[in-house]
Amino acid sequence: MTARIGTKVTHRRYVPYAHAHYGGSLVDGAYVLGLFGDAATELCIRTDSDEGLFASYTEVTFAAPVLAGDVLEVTATVERVGTRSRELVFEATVVCRADPAAGPSAARVLEPPLVAVLARGTVVVPAGTDA
Repeated sequence: MTARIGTKVTHRRYVPYAHAHYGGSLVDGAYVLGLFGDAATELCIRTDSDEGLFASYTEVTFAAPVLAGDVLEVTATVERVGTRSRELVFEATVVCRADPAAGPSAARVLEPPLVAVLARGTVVVPAGTDA
């Protein structure tokens, strides 16, 4: 498959309490950036038959907190295709959140999901990797 604008990959991940670094079970922003990298890797494999390399982020917006006990949905979408570069847009939304006030293991589905992190970045793939 050749990289095409609009191609999308989505991952979901439970955020374990071991990843909370700050008061109130807050998770650092780098955690989500790592998930964006995972989604970008799969997208490169699917579109270029190569894991690719992340070259840069040109924009990152932390719009809402990510907490331990959240279930995140991370999406990477191809927005621009160059000879070797792919510009990707990313979105991380909280689709479920722990609800400790309702009980020690209680959680709820967020409807609508909460947009937590938005980003834009560039990946590069070797020349001639189109499958």
